[in-house]
Amino acid sequence: MKELQDLDHVPSWVNWLAQDANGIWWGYEVEPQEYDHGWYENELGRRIRLLSAPANPEWRMTLKKYNV
Repeated sequence: MKELQDLDHVPSWVNWLAQDANGIWWGYEVEPQEYDHGWYENELGRRIRLLSAPANPEWRMTLKKYNV
């Protein structure tokens, strides 16, 4: 999650961080669910696109609880 060290601001409601296979990092209010090539919020909370990074074949390993 080296890319995320450069984030200036993550909204206070973000509780989870995850990267999709295409490299996009997202912040989620509730723990997201895995789908074919990324994560989704299952309509239970908010999400926000945080930044773009190179595609990551290990994207399934990126889901992390986020504590400000």
